[in-house]
Amino acid sequence: MGTFTALDYVVLVVYFGAMAALGPFFASKSRTTEGYFLGDRSFPGWLVGFSMFATSISSMTFMAYPGDAFKTAWYRMTPNYALPVAVLIATFFFLPFFRRAGTVSAYEYLEERFGRWTRLYAACAFIIGQAIRVSLILFLVSILLNQMTGINVYVCILLGGVITSFYTVLGGIRAVLWTDFLQACVLWVGGMISLVVIIHAMPGGLAEIFSMASEAGKLGMADLNAEGVLEPIKFSPDFTEKTVSLFLLVGLGNWMAEYSSNQNVIQRYAASKSAKQARIAMWTCCIFSVPTWALFMFLGTALWAFFQVNPTPEAQAILTGEGGAAAEDILPYFVINFLPRGISGLVIAGVLAAAMSSLSSSLNSVSAVSLVDVYKRHIAPGKTDRHYVIVAKGVGLGLAVFMIVGASLLRLLQSTTLQDSATILAALTAGGLLGLYLLGFFTKVGDDTSILAGIICTLSFTLWMTLSNMGWLPEAWQSPIHSYYAGLLGHIIMFAVGFVFGVALKSRQTRDLTNLTVWTQDGTPIQ
Repeated sequence: MGTFTALDYVVLVVYFGAMAALGPFFASKSRTTEGYFLGDRSFPGWLVGFSMFATSISSMTFMAYPGDAFKTAWYRMTPNYALPVAVLIATFFFLPFFRRAGTVSAYEYLEERFGRWTRLYAACAFIIGQAIRVSLILFLVSILLNQMTGINVYVCILLGGVITSFYTVLGGIRAVLWTDFLQACVLWVGGMISLVVIIHAMPGGLAEIFSMASEAGKLGMADLNAEGVLEPIKFSPDFTEKTVSLFLLVGLGNWMAEYSSNQNVIQRYAASKSAKQARIAMWTCCIFSVPTWALFMFLGTALWAFFQVNPTPEAQAILTGEGGAAAEDILPYFVINFLPRGISGLVIAGVLAAAMSSLSSSLNSVSAVSLVDVYKRHIAPGKTDRHYVIVAKGVGLGLAVFMIVGASLLRLLQSTTLQDSATILAALTAGGLLGLYLLGFFTKVGDDTSILAGIICTLSFTLWMTLSNMGWLPEAWQSPIHSYYAGLLGHIIMFAVGFVFGVALKSRQTRDLTNLTVWTQDGTPIQ
């Protein structure tokens, strides 16, 4: 059994120290709201793109993708193939609305297009969803760090939460972007080192991995059936089960939502020095993200081949789920037991990098939305810029405390119900945002009233789907639709209901839509 050595601890200390040092370094350049949230809109596309890439690769990607490919095949990768299509759509149709208006928040557009209450709904949905998300990410990565190093899990929570919030709150978006860049590099190095070690350990090298995996069907679109045997996933659409075509559509919906309504992304549009640089950022993210997901999927396939050649009882238990072992345990098990000392610390730093980049982006984005869409708009308009920067940092600190306390409670209670409740709430508050933005971009109807009808219908549908999935409804009331498609259908419901009510109430709508839809643009250059 492997152990975590002094050299591994040194690697982690150096990593944490380097991340923390960037906060004070950039603090002096973050004294205005423009500087704090957008870096005075001065960043090159390559840097912004690496930040978007690092944010999209969470620690669960680092663990779940190898785990899924180890146990099954490559079906989990399917939604990611839709990313280039979503980026292409976003560069032509979504980006101009945010760059032309010079926004800080993704939700400023919604007030101009529909009304103040639509903006407030979307902003609050984002804040609540991100608050839940950061607690879960910190909780899960702390459990992982505890398993891999033996450090007390509460110490892991405190260490990760304090260091991430320190450089994020102090240094603003500049610290976030540069730490994201460094973390993306660490993540890639960690994954590549693990793969190289496996290839070198296989008697036939890379060719043997491909040969074994192909023969066993491990490289295809397949999943385990009820008997635990891999079988291909059918392509034709069917909303009652997993299919390749619908999973691609789910991926397209998820990525379009990410690039149209997620503040983590929209804030980076705004932080780029020009529209051209923002496009470079989007494609940089895409070009690095898809191969990285493929890398970690293939890492899982390689781990399967490695443990077929070098079987151990622990790896077999993880593969079969014996004794409650999870597929996600396979990479930590390999890292601790089969990687050289010191290298283990570097790979674990990669896991931390994936988590911390997601956490820092969320902390900064929630501060921006809380300030711009809630505090400045509804509570304290007309204050000085210095006042708003102080409030923004206070919000960041408040969310950091919530994140640490929330992660600690999840660990203390170890309650599946609590985690399920968090997942339900996150799903409910995120419901239909893509449909909302598509209604705004591609139609000329809708206002606060019609959007309210869409919100009610969308959240009702999502609640029904969630309760059905949890088994909390009588059998006759349960949804026949597979839970994978709840988000996609939620977007469709939001768009359809908002459009119907918008048409019905069109006589009441007097809003000037110049430059707010694809049909009403006046040719103003995009900066």
